Amino acid sequence: MPSTRKTVISVVSLVAAGSLFGAAGAATADAATPAPSGTPTGDGAAALCKRAPKIDRRIDRILTRLRADASQRGSIARLEQRVANAKSAGHTQIETYLNDRLTARRSLVPTLETRQKDLADVEKWCGAHDNGRTN
Repeated sequence: MPSTRKTVISVVSLVAAGSLFGAAGAATADAATPAPSGTPTGDGAAALCKRAPKIDRRIDRILTRLRADASQRGSIARLEQRVANAKSAGHTQIETYLNDRLTARRSLVPTLETRQKDLADVEKWCGAHDNGRTN
């Protein structure tokens, strides 16, 4: 019987020591672990300053297309014409579908205009702050 008691005490002691060292090791590992790669460490100003001209050209291109006449694919006028054609042909479901797309496309214009204005402010800021490298 005495050997069994010693074995139990030894096992309990080892488990207790292991849990203490394991917890301390995990705490140490958490403190030393850098932030995950998906976690941002800054605001990305330098990257945004670098991409701002491309973004501006892209917004210009999209607004030009949306404001074009009915001969331009992707324009609001062309989609309006398609809605009118569906209505005159009596294709109610097609008209409803295209009308919903037209509503979404029309809502893009003010959103893109706002982004364009905000981007102009960003480009001014970038010019004054060495393209985001300085505060």
